[in-house]
Amino acid sequence: MATYFERHGALRVVGTRLSDAAGLPVQLRGVSTLGLAWYPEFVNEAGFKTLRDDWGANTVRLAMYTCEEGGYMTGGDQAALEALIEKGVGICAKLGMYAIVDWHILSDGDPHIHMAAAEDFFRRMSALLADQPHVLYEICNEPNGAGVTWPVVKDYARRIIPVIRENAPKAVILCGTPNWSQDVDLAAKDPLDGENLMYSLHFYAATHKEGLRAKAERALAEGLPVFIDEFSICDASGDGVIDYESAAAWVELIQKHGLSYIAWSLSNRDESAALVRADCARTDGWAESELTETGRWLRGVLRRDAGIE
Repeated sequence: MATYFERHGALRVVGTRLSDAAGLPVQLRGVSTLGLAWYPEFVNEAGFKTLRDDWGANTVRLAMYTCEEGGYMTGGDQAALEALIEKGVGICAKLGMYAIVDWHILSDGDPHIHMAAAEDFFRRMSALLADQPHVLYEICNEPNGAGVTWPVVKDYARRIIPVIRENAPKAVILCGTPNWSQDVDLAAKDPLDGENLMYSLHFYAATHKEGLRAKAERALAEGLPVFIDEFSICDASGDGVIDYESAAAWVELIQKHGLSYIAWSLSNRDESAALVRADCARTDGWAESELTETGRWLRGVLRRDAGIE
């Protein structure tokens, strides 16, 4: 059977929808790693193959923290982190999956803080991966903090996007939005110029409910291409209770608009958002009993959307 990439090829944006090489709508569905520096063992072929064949995923997001412990800008081994991204992209290519290269800002808040490093990173990585049409680029995970408005993020994006375009002129680029990638409605009123651009919306179902879904609806109604490149069904801390009712409402919105979605996180961290139980050391071939509540829920959603069950 042909892989998802073999069926759809290089992606582009048509209207509000992510589309394939023929212009037909597609839906990327998958998982995000936790910080690559913390859980590098989960970037492995057998694990990604389990996600593809047993879960029905077609995409892996490679989340590289810029700050935090071991981050790219805070003492992490930059060469090793880049090598891990290259490894993950290569595994996805072999398996016919899509890969998202994520410049994962969080505590740094304003993406301008490490602008020069971001320009250098994306210039070199887009050159390295220029012949990899299954790669998408996420240029700022969750802009946040006082003063980090949409004009601030837009200025950053207008400097980073041309750097990527030097080597990957047609690649799909994902841009974060203010307030931890929630203010897609603000981006819709003043979008970036250019093609094959999408805007990140993140939600954690136990925290983000009707209000954020309404923002998403407004942005889509105004023609903004929205991509849910991080979410979970617990609260915004990545821990706490799971809200199945809110999760179901989000799934309804996702399917109504055919939105692509990437779940947080591929790890066995001791928290609700982790997909693998903390007492499980396996990095592939997980039994249902080795998954968390979130992991079991997500596997079910992915399998249904992939037509596995």
